[in-house]
Amino acid sequence: MKHPADCVDKSDIRTAIDKLDDDLLQIFARRQEYVRRMAELKKRPEEAFDHERIETMVAAIKERAAALGLESDQAELIWRTLIDWNVAYEKRTISARLAGDAVTS
Repeated sequence: MKHPADCVDKSDIRTAIDKLDDDLLQIFARRQEYVRRMAELKKRPEEAFDHERIETMVAAIKERAAALGLESDQAELIWRTLIDWNVAYEKRTISARLAGDAVTS
């Protein structure tokens, strides 16, 4: 993949972005495996939401994003969306397990 400064046209940039998007999807898929496992370990749906943990995570993400040159507000939006989905998934999964139902992603 070319360095951004070495991209000479929009096609070069789109190719690089498509590759990065694929990498992100693979990372998100791996992350989701851990979310699934977390849902298996939690006993009650209420455990899916941990305000203190979420705020600690978001603060750390914003700091790391800023250090990497990424706008911290953008990183916060992405992570809060990801966390909201994870919390909802865990609640659904735990509730379904307690009810004896199967959950699909």
